[in-house]
Amino acid sequence: MKNIKKIILASVLLTAFSCSEAILDKDPVSSFSGQGFYQTSSDAQAGVYGIYDALQGTFRTNFSFWGEGRADAVATNHSGDPSILKQNTLSPSISSASWNNIYETISRANYAIKYIPQVFETESEFSLQLVAQARALRALSYFYAVRVWGDVPLITEPYESVNQEFFVSATNRELVLDQVVDDLIFASTNCLGNFSGDNTRILFTKGGADALLTQVYMWRKDYPNAVDSADKVLGNSLYSLVTINDWSKIFTSGYSNESIFEIGYNDVQTNALRVLYAIGADSHYFPSVSFRDSFEADDLRKDLIYDTTNADPRKIWKFFGEGFNDESADPSGNNIVLIRLADIILLKAEAHNKLTETDEAVRLLNLIRKRAGIPEFADEAAAISMYGDLESAILHERLIELSFEGHRWFDLVRTGRAIDVMNPINGLSDETNLVWPIQEDALNRNPNLEQNIFYR
Repeated sequence: MKNIKKIILASVLLTAFSCSEAILDKDPVSSFSGQGFYQTSSDAQAGVYGIYDALQGTFRTNFSFWGEGRADAVATNHSGDPSILKQNTLSPSISSASWNNIYETISRANYAIKYIPQVFETESEFSLQLVAQARALRALSYFYAVRVWGDVPLITEPYESVNQEFFVSATNRELVLDQVVDDLIFASTNCLGNFSGDNTRILFTKGGADALLTQVYMWRKDYPNAVDSADKVLGNSLYSLVTINDWSKIFTSGYSNESIFEIGYNDVQTNALRVLYAIGADSHYFPSVSFRDSFEADDLRKDLIYDTTNADPRKIWKFFGEGFNDESADPSGNNIVLIRLADIILLKAEAHNKLTETDEAVRLLNLIRKRAGIPEFADEAAAISMYGDLESAILHERLIELSFEGHRWFDLVRTGRAIDVMNPINGLSDETNLVWPIQEDALNRNPNLEQNIFYR
């Protein structure tokens, strides 16, 4: 754990030969080549750690802006991106429209994927698993890029020559997702099953690749493959649901048995969790009225998620513990839990429902309901009686169980419910408005990019 969380040096070294801000910024290529950096196995490992370092910058705030900011569970009194996203008045100048950090991560991954095999005289498990981690991190980055912007430039080679095409046009999102799937299948095959100690939760493993594949297959509505990949996760002995008594520790302490992949932070490499959720009247977000009203009676998670002692709650204390009462806006060193077992269980339930395998869907849904202390459904009819249909019951459970973790907006878009849910709130009415605008900085630097249709 200490090694991966202290990778500033690797970041500095890699920045010397990766594009300065983003791969699409078209700055001159450094004379310090990737080939010059990757000389030893230690260099190869440092190169992969540098990708994780870039990932920290990508998600420190944007996991919430992208995954929650345009959805119905949050409310805000803040100006800037929180207000703009909530009111659906997105423009090319907002900070969350920037893909610079994502393409910095992709750039570092491309160098690692190309040069790590050249470090080793013969292919080995060690070299393969390092490349597998790099490909998993590239896949994660492109998966977010597609969900946020739609069609995006697909770049799989490092920039090392002025003869390369710098001004890359956007690639059809399905072709980008094809690459994502290829990368994750390679990662599932070649990543290690586990690492020592906490590293198993903050480095990509086979289980992490399988879990991310499940999310990708569900986004593509490929339900048979989603079931298959989810089965691998549920059959992995590394992962189990924690008890409700330990539920808060998933987020406050990290590294729980339920965690599949976390982005690791510490006192030096920090995120914005406190500013996003935890500092009361000054937080970016607080629970919306509709979210607070959506809990079933006696749900044991309610008091663990937000400040229920206040009639007008302004604190989401899920990530810091019940009763958290620190008004400091200091950066947070808590990990961001990006993928966990409950997410995969509920996605698998949703996939089984789509395949008309409703008994299995109800069984999986009940695993989460039982832990939360709410009555299990006897059958599909019971779920229909309460929520209208089984899919709605599963999505409601995702709303509560995965609240504020960065899933809600993507769930609404993925299931075709974004307009129905958000139109009464902010007037969302156009399918082309579901993606973000491309930030104006990227458009100014790359003449071959076109703004997404809704924002032209």
